[in-house]
Amino acid sequence: MNQITPPPKIDIIPSGAPFSEAQRSWLNGFFAGLLSGDTAMPLSAEQGAAVLHGQAGDGDDGEAPWHDQTMPISDRMKLAEGRPLRRRMMAAMAQQDCGQCGYNCNDYSEAIAGKSEARLNLCVPGGKETARMLKALHEELDKAPSATVATAATAVAPPVDASQPGRSRDNPVAATFLSRRLLNKPGSEKETWHIEFDLSQADLDYVVGDSFGIFARNDLGLVDQIIALLGASHTTRVNGKTLRECLIEDVSLSPAPDTLFELISFISGGALREKARALAQGEDPDGDAATLDVMAALQKFSSVRPHPEAFVETLEPLQPRLYSISSSHNATPGQLSLTVDCVRYVVGKRRRLGLASTFLAERINPGDRLKVYVQKAHGFALPQDSGTAIIMIGPGTGIAPFRAFLLDRKATGATGRNWLFFGHQRSDCDFFYADELNAMKTTGLLTRLSLAWSRDGDKKFYVQDRMREVGRELWTWLADGANLYICGDAKRMAKDVERALVDIVAQFGARSTDEAVAFVADLKKKGRLQQDVY
Repeated sequence: MNQITPPPKIDIIPSGAPFSEAQRSWLNGFFAGLLSGDTAMPLSAEQGAAVLHGQAGDGDDGEAPWHDQTMPISDRMKLAEGRPLRRRMMAAMAQQDCGQCGYNCNDYSEAIAGKSEARLNLCVPGGKETARMLKALHEELDKAPSATVATAATAVAPPVDASQPGRSRDNPVAATFLSRRLLNKPGSEKETWHIEFDLSQADLDYVVGDSFGIFARNDLGLVDQIIALLGASHTTRVNGKTLRECLIEDVSLSPAPDTLFELISFISGGALREKARALAQGEDPDGDAATLDVMAALQKFSSVRPHPEAFVETLEPLQPRLYSISSSHNATPGQLSLTVDCVRYVVGKRRRLGLASTFLAERINPGDRLKVYVQKAHGFALPQDSGTAIIMIGPGTGIAPFRAFLLDRKATGATGRNWLFFGHQRSDCDFFYADELNAMKTTGLLTRLSLAWSRDGDKKFYVQDRMREVGRELWTWLADGANLYICGDAKRMAKDVERALVDIVAQFGARSTDEAVAFVADLKKKGRLQQDVY
């Protein structure tokens, strides 16, 4: 047997080159393979990419066990321990893939790690805890050797070309507000609005499943109270605008950012300075940090009056808000509708307002124009085969995309069966779009309509309870190839619905719990189970 002499080791990449040892070894092997003519092959492109992107030998198997919107950030970060920096950045995000940042969670982390995205505050659902964690992780990125940074991640562009008008948060267009209509009847504890927009002048279209980005404006009353706390004039010039214009249009007034507390600590002293410094570091000296918006922070440090220009510089940019679209472009070209819960609540003795929801409910008038954009959905769309049956589970405002689905299926003549689960508090005052849905049921467009009302009886009853009641039929639809969609609250409803689904698969599909869990996971993998949660 002839002994094969290995080719001499060729150090094409010198030891002083700005690469890690693993990267240098792979590059040497790659070029040696190209130059030697030997039959031995270098690593595959995928293997090479794994080394160059920090995925080899560093505990990154491509999975993201922390990708669960119900999991606290501390648990997500624990799961991501030992992973590459870009993966830990992903774990810091809200895990909703909502698109408000202009990416999904994975791509946003890749973009930050690859230094193609410098903004660390785009994760609206993640709030301050995500921003703080990303800031800390970004400091690690800044301290890393330049070679490691250069190869830590591939530069990721937003999924949609930002140069296209109205297709990203960075290039919005103007749309016209048409109307609003209250969906609740007297006696409801909720305030939910059907909102209509005219897109014809914006030259903007969409597909069902997409979301609509709104650049709302802050409440004038709140802005003037903040200006009074600053002891400033609303006509003071800041960044080429009046202070009032700047606070209405450009900056977020909730929650109070760490940088505001840093500023207060710089211009105060004694106990006030220590308290402000603690808040800036994420501590909670008085047990009220979670309730401090910008106005509450100024009230807390009422003896400290920052200069208006310095004050504005500490505030975060005003972020757009995303809403699921509840209309179909195929059914009503040039028009778009939303289904919006109005957010109002009291902290202490002060009434707080949801930014975009109250803007749409009361601070904009028919004919007014505002900045908007369409956010393409990440894996939330009707099946390509229009004959595929669909099961839609959307309590409350979660009905929005499913109203759109139904209208679209009617407009396009889709033949697939349609089953909607809808629920809310009370049947007599919270049955959104009741006339429309009943008409769809009468015509046969809506094959089944299953309702759940949590406050009508002595015992609370939710959509997941209704699912269990009709579990045999639901399993039959799934076994026959139906797609299933969930839209609504990420923290509770979506998890409860998924748990009910597992129970139904186990009971009526004759599977063990583990097999049922695997079946549901396979539905997700195949795109037959899709979620739009918030």
